[in-house]
Amino acid sequence: METIPKTEEQPNPPPPERLAYSIQEAADMLGVNYFSVYRLIQRGKLKPCRALRGKLLVPRTELLKLLTTE
Repeated sequence: METIPKTEEQPNPPPPERLAYSIQEAADMLGVNYFSVYRLIQRGKLKPCRALRGKLLVPRTELLKLLTTE
């Protein structure tokens, strides 16, 4: 019986960086509550953008600014 050589499995490439995240995704990334992200928006610490149908999104650049200034 002949053995079949194993092919090396290619690791999955990392997912591309997204430009913006939902409020819940931003909260998960920051390790805070969903409502804490809304408070940051109300206080002007985060500037969200609106997607289609009025959904609030937090740009990645805003998250990075928040993390580097605090």
